[in-house]
Amino acid sequence: MGCGSCSTGGGCSPAGCKSNGSCLTNGCSKLDVYDWLSHMDMPVNYKPFPIIEIKFKGSRKEFFLNTDNIYLENGDLVVVEATTGGYDIGHISLTGELVRMQLTKRRVKEEDVLKKIYRRATPADVDKWKAAKDMEWETMHSARKLALSLNLSMKLSDVDYQADKSKATFYYTAEGRVDFRELIKKMAETFRIRIEMRQIGMRQEASRLGGIGSCGRELCCSTWLTDFKTVSTSAARYQNLSLNTLKLAGQCGKLKCCLNYELDTYMDALKHIPDNVNYLKTLKGDARLQKTDIFKKQMWFSYPREESWIAVPLARVKEIQQMNKDGVLPDDLLVFVEVENEPIKALDYENVVGQDSLTRLDERNRNAKKKNNKNRNKNKPNPNNPGGQQRPENAGGQQNASAQQRPQGPRPEGGQQQRPQGPRPEGGGQPNNNAQQRPQGPRPEGGANPNRDRNRNRPNNNRNRPRPDGNRGGVDGGGEAPKA
Repeated sequence: MGCGSCSTGGGCSPAGCKSNGSCLTNGCSKLDVYDWLSHMDMPVNYKPFPIIEIKFKGSRKEFFLNTDNIYLENGDLVVVEATTGGYDIGHISLTGELVRMQLTKRRVKEEDVLKKIYRRATPADVDKWKAAKDMEWETMHSARKLALSLNLSMKLSDVDYQADKSKATFYYTAEGRVDFRELIKKMAETFRIRIEMRQIGMRQEASRLGGIGSCGRELCCSTWLTDFKTVSTSAARYQNLSLNTLKLAGQCGKLKCCLNYELDTYMDALKHIPDNVNYLKTLKGDARLQKTDIFKKQMWFSYPREESWIAVPLARVKEIQQMNKDGVLPDDLLVFVEVENEPIKALDYENVVGQDSLTRLDERNRNAKKKNNKNRNKNKPNPNNPGGQQRPENAGGQQNASAQQRPQGPRPEGGQQQRPQGPRPEGGGQPNNNAQQRPQGPRPEGGANPNRDRNRNRPNNNRNRPRPDGNRGGVDGGGEAPKA
């Protein structure tokens, strides 16, 4: 069946349709065969294979003779000889030596191919062919109404018009034999054309109509699958699938064809699985088989009155099976082997290979952020001290001796600054006002210390007394110690 986006005049081009590259279901590229010999140069004395494979609407493909040696390519529209007289138009699907392989696959002899290829399709042939295809939809609905009026238990699924409008083939599905002689008479009077009724199966109907499967892709039967093999429920049983008809059935209502795709792989894996292992006898009780994991080679058992399942390797299952035959009951399904925990040695090449901590980069970034914040706070100006001048420590405007600037200059040898030498007062250290001995005795009521209040209000004359080295502060060297 041609598509509306095909190139005019010559039908669909060899590369498919112009719109999206291919028509897919019911289009130009349905059931295409890849010609893997097309890029190879044939010998000089090679004579092309005279049989050509041509596809028509749906999944119908036939072989024709190229008696006139017309140069043809895949996708060309050609006029061919019809079975019951007249002519038909189809697309070339395969040429060359691959046609010989297709004949062998379908078990068709070269002597049985008698129909011929007339010519390439002309624009007039293509226009007449498209007009015949446009009549199929209306004809099918009219035929369905006639079948319902006659109360026939059949379903008309598709109609295929011949390119010269001389014949129409009706495809239907039914559970049994149907007497449609009266239907043919009415359809011949209504459509004024030769009628052919052809019964097909459910799978063939799905391949002609097309659709989307439960996998989300187009149906295999409508895109590439040509032969339909028998699918049984044993294929699902071997693959440990749930025997749910809603999940196993396809668009056609039959079992899915894809159940046979992986069946051979499962059959090969099942060769290593022991047969007739419904339960195993142990001293703990009889363990029933619940599940078999074919590819992991494990069998799951469970004891009565226990909900947990135990995974047993195939080697252990075979061992217990042989022990049961000999009349020996094992203690349990699994054999527990004590393994000594050896101290793990630290590898000295961990950092070399790159097995460091995963958070090492985070710590490095965190340290870098801290350094940047410190440098930013140092360089940030202080709004309370815009001139950068030093503020006095004491309220009276005098600097403390510990907060005074140190004299700049090179240090003497030894790295320590020399202190002024001089006699120290008795006691071996510099006297401190705060370190004076307090008078001993009971405190007055209220917890207050009268000496502390007296000393707090007393002026300190030692602050303004000059030191021998020129600094102001406490008593140094030969100074006089303050009186208590």
